[in-house]
Amino acid sequence: MTMFPRTTVGGVSVSRLIVGTNWFLGWSHQTPAKDAWIQESHADYKTVAAVMEVFFRAGVDTVMGPLTQHPLALDAIREAEDRTGVGAIRVDTPIIPIEDTDSARSEAAELFDRVQANGAVFCMPHHSSVEQLIDKSIRKIRRLSDYTAMIRQRQMIPGLSAHMPEVLVYADEQNEDVETYIQIYNAMGFLMQIEVDWVARIIHEAKHPVMTIKPMAAGRIPPFQGLNFVWNTIRPQDMVTVGTMTPAEAAETIEISLAAIERRAPQTAVRGTPSQQHVSS
Repeated sequence: MTMFPRTTVGGVSVSRLIVGTNWFLGWSHQTPAKDAWIQESHADYKTVAAVMEVFFRAGVDTVMGPLTQHPLALDAIREAEDRTGVGAIRVDTPIIPIEDTDSARSEAAELFDRVQANGAVFCMPHHSSVEQLIDKSIRKIRRLSDYTAMIRQRQMIPGLSAHMPEVLVYADEQNEDVETYIQIYNAMGFLMQIEVDWVARIIHEAKHPVMTIKPMAAGRIPPFQGLNFVWNTIRPQDMVTVGTMTPAEAAETIEISLAAIERRAPQTAVRGTPSQQHVSS
């Protein structure tokens, strides 16, 4: 299999396709029943490792999520590394306390210690933490340097997770010490707080590579449409993060993505449909 294309973030080579973890940990963005189904399907870390193995063997060696706070994901990464001999690049997105107190900063520092101990290359505080620091009235992310300095002190590369597109804009305006950002980006505009074309412009004007997430709008857009849109409207240095449930879905995601990058038709099976017999050769 062709090894997946790569980019460089903060001096580190990473795969442009990133393994997402929502569909391992139970965040469907659909219903509580679907969340429970995901958790039941992946109650054993070895089922997650089987999916990661497909990605790792194709050169997709970068994994994103709040890994330290979810041991199942860490165990799965280690198992997939053992199966393939591939060393995963961990992009940890910890949910950190952001209160302006010594005790909260001490708690954040302890969490960053754990993230470092678990082998994270990139540490990108979770959007639910970062966005509490946003002050739109003055276009600032307050006290962000407190946390990026802690991350650098632990020899990890700082970045920012974002749902709010202002995070990218303000971080660049402040010349914050970050090397990348996470940003929602999909053709539907799902969970995006401004129009799709505006987010596309923000991504293209960003000072650093962008790790896009939710390209298929949490299952609302089929892979062919969702992946082709994102791959064809980001920059060569940007990345796409995808969650999958099974090894077969991982293989399809890889092939559809490679086909989009190479501007060819994907070599995947045709979806079943009652009318297929009238148009297939």
